[in-house]
Amino acid sequence: MTRVTITGLFDNPADAADARRDIEAFGISRNDIGLLAHDSEHVVRDDDDGSDAASGAGTGAGIGTVLGGGAGLLTGLGVMAIPGVGPIVAAGWLAATLAGAAAGAVAGGATGGLIGAMTDSGVDEDSAHVYAEGVRRGGTLLTVQVEQDQAAQVQEILLENGAIDAAARGEAYRSSGWTRYDPRAPVYTPDEIARERDLYGRGDTRV
Repeated sequence: MTRVTITGLFDNPADAADARRDIEAFGISRNDIGLLAHDSEHVVRDDDDGSDAASGAGTGAGIGTVLGGGAGLLTGLGVMAIPGVGPIVAAGWLAATLAGAAAGAVAGGATGGLIGAMTDSGVDEDSAHVYAEGVRRGGTLLTVQVEQDQAAQVQEILLENGAIDAAARGEAYRSSGWTRYDPRAPVYTPDEIARERDLYGRGDTRV
């Protein structure tokens, strides 16, 4: 049976956490769930053993909400920096893809890996750039690889939990002068990310 990739971007990390739990409850393996989150607090908490995968300023509450709260977390948890985005947390199949790109030691390789991973899995290029920009602005991306007959239900789970409409969000970004994801753009500060989440996190551009 044909496998497809279903993708959702969330303004609120807690919404992504809820979607991830619902998708697992639906029967999708953690191996088939990719996660990419902006680690604006520079902290990733592993609630299984109480340790920090990375440490730094801030509480890390948002990322801790996404990655914690259950045994095992997601597979392939990793922390890396992406040009234009800054520190990110990746897990599942998406982490492996990005780690492979970063291992190439080519400047901007992880960025190409992010856009490439999405387009190679079936995301159209315009949406891929919106998703990458959304992560840059503090969003959390879930990408789920499923059988064709599971796709509609997984898509519904993402939407029910607050996944944004990529086309509408792209129009909102473009209305302020944005054209496409630019790895040379300055990294958003935690305060700027908080403002973005407040601006878009009220359902204005959700499906």
